[in-house]
Amino acid sequence: MNKKLAAALSGGAVLVLTLSGCSDDSDNKVNDWAKKVCDQVQPQLQKINNANASILEKTGDNNTPADVQKADSVAFQEMSEAYKALGKAVDSAGPPPVDGGEATQKAAVKELNASSKAYADLKTQVDALDTKEQSKFADGLKTIADELNKISTGGDQALKKLQSGEVGVAMSKQEGCQKQTASTGPSGSGASSESSAPDKKESEDKGSPEKKS
Repeated sequence: MNKKLAAALSGGAVLVLTLSGCSDDSDNKVNDWAKKVCDQVQPQLQKINNANASILEKTGDNNTPADVQKADSVAFQEMSEAYKALGKAVDSAGPPPVDGGEATQKAAVKELNASSKAYADLKTQVDALDTKEQSKFADGLKTIADELNKISTGGDQALKKLQSGEVGVAMSKQEGCQKQTASTGPSGSGASSESSAPDKKESEDKGSPEKKS
């Protein structure tokens, strides 16, 4: 019943700051800005991933509509609060010290706040669903999943821009802005993609001697 919603959520809920660590010679001012942001980001990313996991836990057909509604409502509230906090973190850090930094920062803050409102709206929608009739409830979840897809795929360009170039490299070195996995519940797609990348690399490494021979 909840599988489409879970699929939509796990596909897009980790769109914020999923950077891999690396090293470079970024300007110290840029590194300082990245640290200021990322120190505040980590708990919010964890909150988002934990909310994702809580929805995934309720994807089974054995869960009642009331159980699903409660889990989804709490998860959307958590995600709304997390995105609001992320927007505040980027806003309070000030513009990154790069060309066009102020415009990029403002666009990212606007997008994060919009995501916060969108998840709050989803909470309102899921709270209003009729749990007494399973077919109606399932139809309502489908509508919410469609809305969730729009949130996840509709407007993350500002965040991608924030994470690009010199600023992105500086942020990627900060532990708080690196990939997070849910601390409870089953692993979501973000966690599985994280674990699959090294496997792929290992298989490529194993295959390379064969290519040479």
